[in-house]
Amino acid sequence: MSRAKALQFYILTRLLLAPLMLLTIVTLVFLLLRATPGDPADAILGNRAPEAAKEALRERLGLADPLWLQYFRYLGQLLRFDLGESLSSQGLPVWDVIQQHFPATVELTFFGMAIAVLLGVTVGMLAASRPGTAMDVGGRLFGIITYSLPLFWMGMVFQLIFSVQLGWFPLGTRYPINVLPPSQITGLYTLDSLLTGNLGQFFIALYYLVLPCCSLGLLLSGIFERIVRVNLKHTLKADYIEAARARGIPERRILFAHAFKNALIPVITVLGLTIAALLGGAVLTEVTFSWPGLGNRLYEAITLRDYPTVQGIMVFFGIIVVIASIAIDIINAYIDPRIRY
Repeated sequence: MSRAKALQFYILTRLLLAPLMLLTIVTLVFLLLRATPGDPADAILGNRAPEAAKEALRERLGLADPLWLQYFRYLGQLLRFDLGESLSSQGLPVWDVIQQHFPATVELTFFGMAIAVLLGVTVGMLAASRPGTAMDVGGRLFGIITYSLPLFWMGMVFQLIFSVQLGWFPLGTRYPINVLPPSQITGLYTLDSLLTGNLGQFFIALYYLVLPCCSLGLLLSGIFERIVRVNLKHTLKADYIEAARARGIPERRILFAHAFKNALIPVITVLGLTIAALLGGAVLTEVTFSWPGLGNRLYEAITLRDYPTVQGIMVFFGIIVVIASIAIDIINAYIDPRIRY
């Protein structure tokens, strides 16, 4: 089989598996949501509401029907691209809920990942290129510490130090309440402010992003540091690297032109899946910093037993993860031909 045909067959296989992955995600979310304690009728009407009113609400929402009927009805809605209406947002369509909150998550994810990749890859490369030195030990400690720290704990520590004690950064919001936000073009405040040519709004949006993004980026950087350091160390011991050194090629060129490219495959995989997971809602960061993103909205919907919102957001998350997974596999197959076969 030629390389082109092998790559085409691999891509086709991954695309055919995507609907099965989505169906699995939808089924698990549907079943787990109904297996957890709690009743949407109690969450909406309150525990003191008459039982007759609760039963009437369950009938209206279709929750009194058999589970299999609810499941197939929900699958039929999904085939029509209908995610239903939010129970906790006065009948607002779930698509509108996603549209309102997703841009904040995208913005948080983009800047958080930029910090994580820049910091993690830099520290990992420095540590791997100087084995057995203090830089190597320091990089190892950096990776272990940042990888093991709880995200919510680090967020609270950052808020306590930089917001409460020092007063350098704002607490618990995305933009000042008393300042008009940028015009809604994409929903991303930093991008919208640049598109409208308002640098003042751009720097305000960046200022409010600093604390949550640094908290998220610092802890995620440990993942990339560990992967880059381990893979780059292994690559630098390969025979073709020794041959390049024997030919007198400068060490810097060997590191960047030869070793780093081959160490990129696991980094790309982790990067893509991490971005997909964060776009699917950096729940702990958003809840800790009261960031009005989709992860925070998911947490509220779970608390309020809002089945349509939880299911809709999780389906949306699932689509993101599946698309990212397929894209990563295709990129890796293009970089490394061994994956195609």
